[in-house]
Parts: sequence; structure tokens; C-alpha cells
Amino acid sequence: MAPLPDVDVVVFDILGTMVDEPGGIARGIRSLPARLDDARVDGLVGTWQRHVEERQRDILAGRHPYTDSTAIDREAAERVAAEASVADADAVRALADSAQRLDPWPDSVSGLERIAARLPVMGLSNAGRPALTRINTHAGLRWHQVLSAEDVRGYKPHPDVYRLAVANTGLAPERLLMVAAHAWDLRGARAVGMRTAYVERPVGDPPRPADAFDLSAEGLDDLAALLTAD
Repeated sequence: MAPLPDVDVVVFDILGTMVDEPGGIARGIRSLPARLDDARVDGLVGTWQRHVEERQRDILAGRHPYTDSTAIDREAAERVAAEASVADADAVRALADSAQRLDPWPDSVSGLERIAARLPVMGLSNAGRPALTRINTHAGLRWHQVLSAEDVRGYKPHPDVYRLAVANTGLAPERLLMVAAHAWDLRGARAVGMRTAYVERPVGDPPRPADAFDLSAEGLDDLAALLTAD
């Protein structure tokens, strides 16, 4: 095993890494006043995720003005509801809110607490500031600091989002360890000089054979054991 990186701050992606984003959206879709089997629900979750990804790509490419995550989730909810033939405004509003009622993975809270007892922990998310408050409260995630890509009016993997974390610590990039279940997120962090740790989750973007991250863990408890080992 490669030696553990010598870092001063651990930075965590939140959506997908710390909380089950697709699962929360799926629960919201199942609450719609429509007859939807599991396959249809899964398909509509995919519709939601594609809309978010496409909108964020358009913003990063300059094809669309900056829009915060709450507004994009509302657009996604409207698109999903239309595909499910649901026109009730209250149902659409509740569906959009489901993107901020996301359950933590079973080891998220305990693993975060173990790491936070040894090192400063920071959340760095594409979710907007108001959304992050509700997401973290629902999931019971406690950070020393939490930052939103909204502060740079962009989205990961734009370098400015990772530089936001670096600037808020006053440290050199290599003193920060970025933790994520998304290989694309870690590539973005690595490009600005941060150290990287991949954490396996049922959702996310697995590494490619060519990826070379500093750490790889089966979950957050596994990562905590690595980072807190004497």
C-alpha cells in the first residue's frame, strides 16, 4: 500500500459521497400521485440526473447563465413530473424538495466524526448554500466548515470550486485531501494539486484503470481507519 498522504484538512464531496442522492430522489418520485413501478422510477431518476448534469455542463460552457442548485432541481422535478403525467403544483414542489431530504450512507456520520476528531473536515458541494443547510441538517452531518460552489457561481469540476477550498484553508493545495465517490470529482481536485481519496458507494463514478488517486477505501469507516491510524 502507498504511504498515507501527509495532509492537514480533509475535504468531502457531499452528494453521492456522504448522502444517497438517487435514493432520496427516488423516494420523492414514488410519492407522486401516479402509478410507477420500480423500473419506471429508476428511469425517472435517470431523467432527473441527466437534466442536472446537462444544465451544469451548459453553465460551465457559458451556454446558460449561472443557476443555483435549488432552481436546477426544480427544473428537474418539473421535467420528471411532466414525464409521469403529474401536473399538481404541490406534488411538483414536494418532489423538488426531495433533493434536500437525502439520507446519509450508514457509515457517513460515524466515519465523519472519527476523522473530525483527528483532522479538520470540510464539505465542498455543488449544492447551493440554502440547500446545503437542509441537506446537512437532515443527514446529521457536522462539519468544521462547509463550502458551496455557489460562492464561485460555478460547479465542480471547474477548478475555481476546488480553489475555493484551498483559499479558505490558507494552505498549499497538496495539504488538502479531497474525498469523493466520483472519479471525475477527484480528477478535478487533482488538477489543482489536491491529494485525492476515492470512497466506494453504490452510486458514483468508479475510477478508470488510468486513474491514480492517493487512497482508495471501501467506505468511510475504512477511510477513517486509514486516516486515524497511529
